[in-house]
Amino acid sequence: MESELHSIGELARASGLGVGTLRYYDGAEVLTPAWVDPQTGYRWYRPGQLADARLLARLRRVGLPLAGIRAVLGAAPGSGAAARVLDGHLRRLEDGLADARRELSLIRVMIDQREQPMTTTPAEVRLTVPAEELAAALDAVRFAVGGDPDTPALAGVLFEPDGPVLRLVATDRYRMALAEVPAATAPATTDGGTIVPTALVDALRALLGAGAGAAEVEVTLGGGLVRAETGGHRIEGAALDFDYPDHRALTRLEPEHRIDLSAAELRGAVETGATRTLPSGPNGADCAVTVLTLTADGRLAVAGAEPGPGSASGDLRVAVNRDFLLDALRVGRPEQLVLELGGPIAPLAIRTPGREGTFSLLMPVRVPDLG
Repeated sequence: MESELHSIGELARASGLGVGTLRYYDGAEVLTPAWVDPQTGYRWYRPGQLADARLLARLRRVGLPLAGIRAVLGAAPGSGAAARVLDGHLRRLEDGLADARRELSLIRVMIDQREQPMTTTPAEVRLTVPAEELAAALDAVRFAVGGDPDTPALAGVLFEPDGPVLRLVATDRYRMALAEVPAATAPATTDGGTIVPTALVDALRALLGAGAGAAEVEVTLGGGLVRAETGGHRIEGAALDFDYPDHRALTRLEPEHRIDLSAAELRGAVETGATRTLPSGPNGADCAVTVLTLTADGRLAVAGAEPGPGSASGDLRVAVNRDFLLDALRVGRPEQLVLELGGPIAPLAIRTPGREGTFSLLMPVRVPDLG
């Protein structure tokens, strides 16, 4: 019988697969030998198995997972099953390449800006802003302020004058919120921004509530201080003396998909939808993760709790912290939302139509077997 069969060494040399690899695929029941010597345990293969071994070697080189290799080798001739597996794998590779390009683009921006961080400046700038809009902007970003003592630069809101607007930015590294308020600015300007500590942010929000009826607020930034005056009231405090991370690296990313949808329907779907528990919260704590899926017909849905093949071939899925997503959806209680998705490793942007400068970004969560 041995004269009619290939030894495992012969098959390894002819296919380009190592002997150890052939043993692995035997154990995985992907490419099993025709005969195993009961005395020595040595494996022998039929001549026809050489073609399967060579095909397996090529499937390995393109990174097809074990289940896919098994499906291709076991596909019935003429069924088209093998071609469908390869088509699906090619789509995943293309999606992964697009995600990697976006991530590398972000990394390059971050590297370029490492030696030029955004800094506070001693130059003083005075801005007059609408009180009601400043209150709304504070409400829009307050939920994303960091509270980790190891990152003190994030324990506040960045007030960033930018021409005709005052931009507010808050992040805890897992999410980011931005809001813009129209501003009339005195001649002095700043190149960066001022980090207003959380306690002073909350005091300013309370001042705006107490000063209801005052149409405008005068905000003075610079010199290490923050001052706000409205309706005969005034508060003042020290700014945080840290470098704030550059939010522009994230906000410049272009999404692949924009979906208009009802805010109430999305909140309901997230509140009642399935979640997965993963150690992806702050400091590695367990958190509930919601997986949003964009189906082939362009609908946004909450995926099931267990990994699966998806509702349609080529679905895009993005996983985010469920509580963080609900926090972002509560801001302003809008009727309609625009969600921007760029892929499983790109931030999820949540916008309100008509308020282009006010939006939230949620960092994606890595989920095993996310399809």
